Amino acid sequence: MTRTVLVARLDNAGDVLLQGPLVRAVAAGADRVVFLASPQGTAAAELLPGVDDVLTWHCPWIDGAPQPVDAQDIAALADRVRALGVDEAVVSTSFHQSPLPLALVLRTAGVRRISAISVDYPGSLLDVRHRVEDDLPEPERALSLARAAGFELPAGDDGLLAVRRPLPVTGQEPGYVVLHPGASVPARAWPAEHCAEAVEALSDAGWRVLVTGGPGERALTAAVAGRRGTDLGGATTLAEMAALLDGAAAVVVGNTGPAHLAAAVGTPVVSLFSPVVPAVRWAPYGVPTVLLGDQSAPCRDTRARECPVPGHPCLTSVSPADVVAAVDKVVAP
Repeated sequence: MTRTVLVARLDNAGDVLLQGPLVRAVAAGADRVVFLASPQGTAAAELLPGVDDVLTWHCPWIDGAPQPVDAQDIAALADRVRALGVDEAVVSTSFHQSPLPLALVLRTAGVRRISAISVDYPGSLLDVRHRVEDDLPEPERALSLARAAGFELPAGDDGLLAVRRPLPVTGQEPGYVVLHPGASVPARAWPAEHCAEAVEALSDAGWRVLVTGGPGERALTAAVAGRRGTDLGGATTLAEMAALLDGAAAVVVGNTGPAHLAAAVGTPVVSLFSPVVPAVRWAPYGVPTVLLGDQSAPCRDTRARECPVPGHPCLTSVSPADVVAAVDKVVAP
């Protein structure tokens, strides 16, 4: 009998990338791994080694811009899971999310064994109710869930983030730094004018600067790139973005998906980190990193989407010169 295991993570691309070690552990013990992802996380799930199929679903109790709960849509998800012959599920959530609504749906789909981290009483919804310390890096937290469910990394696996290779060819010559000014959460973004000044400062320091962003960020990337940066806003798929980051000397980025994508390709990160969430959990994992930003600012641990402090001091305190010095530090031999 084929052992099909569903791994679920239903928020953003960066969150999905952080599940890489968990996925590889599950893949080592399963015949087939199906990843249940949100629309925002699907492309990231497709990049993870060990994933055989990706199932996309917009989750109304996790998504930041949730759609109304639709009974037919939830029933259709259960039908899709049942049709895939899923035997077991590992439901990964952030510390502030509950796995229990999805566990209920999976039970109705006939999934026999379900594992998740849960602080709430699960009744018959979970077979493995894992408990874990909060202040763990997210990849380690997720991997501890895989182990509780009975899955171990294969011998020789370093437990770091990774993506499928080969990556697309970029055509970019070495010797560049990537600056990614956008963030999915506004409170985590370095102001655009500071980003533009950093492009100038990095150029003065001898770096070629590529400015990246999604299709909805073209105005931002154009303004930040100015005359001296190369504007690539909206010009790359996630796989192409991974290839650009893979070829970079360093990546300058906030706490957002490309920070974790950079870590997944092994590129050093200058992390413009707003402390609205803890760096111990969400800083780039397993690569040389310089963390910039006032980690004791009043917004600390608020999980705010919009900066609650006038002037955004946690990140406006970072200067372009700080960024240049941090780049020099992470790329130093």
